[in-house]
Amino acid sequence: MISGAQPTAIERKRRIAPWGWPLVAIRLLALLLLLLTCIPAYYLLTLFTARNPVPRLFLRHVGTISGLRVTMQGTRPAPNTFFLANHLSWLDIPALCGATGTAFVAQDGLAEFAPLRWLCSLNDTVFIARHRRSTVAAQVAQIRRTLNDTGALTIFPEGTTEGGSALLPFKSSLLSAIGADDAGLTVQPVWLDYGKDAAEIAWVGEESGLDNALRIFARARPLHVTLHFLPPLVGEERRDRKAMARGAQGAIERASGKE
Repeated sequence: MISGAQPTAIERKRRIAPWGWPLVAIRLLALLLLLLTCIPAYYLLTLFTARNPVPRLFLRHVGTISGLRVTMQGTRPAPNTFFLANHLSWLDIPALCGATGTAFVAQDGLAEFAPLRWLCSLNDTVFIARHRRSTVAAQVAQIRRTLNDTGALTIFPEGTTEGGSALLPFKSSLLSAIGADDAGLTVQPVWLDYGKDAAEIAWVGEESGLDNALRIFARARPLHVTLHFLPPLVGEERRDRKAMARGAQGAIERASGKE
């Protein structure tokens, strides 16, 4: 904002009120205690199981502490599923993982912050560089390995978050990890619906991730999100990566009324 200019209505709405800061402090303390509890549990259970349940439980509780209340509707996810979802907020990750145990495909910019990269690696996150097309083949191979290891993986095909009013075009390059003949793998669109709170919690524009998180932590009211698991893609929708991108985007647009 230009110095001396009056703040816009959106900027005033996004400011944290003085009474919101005690709630921010309580939630940050709860998240720290959660992290200190889950890290030892994760490494202990790694000795006994190939699919560690701690990341799913950790992210589910991250959502709960942040005020997130999750409802699931639609077609029950299959054991081996590639989810294609719309993307509004970092809250999408605890919502989806807490409900399904899915791992994620994330942009490599997140990997530049070492503690965050380490945390993401505990949930088998696949980091990709969308701007480096020469590495797509290697990224596709990594995605296939993670699908085999975890049983569920989510891509946000828009490539970034959006404000909740309309979907951005779905990118298809990494969907070449899925073959039309992969009969044992379900490809399922998911619509994350935050209702009337979508525009308020969306992480868009020049707002930093930290500022967005603090605003959400300062909310007294819970955030309700409905995960609509739409019918899996079949037939011609699985013909190739572009058909899958079109099919998933069309399914979410129809379900959300954003056609």
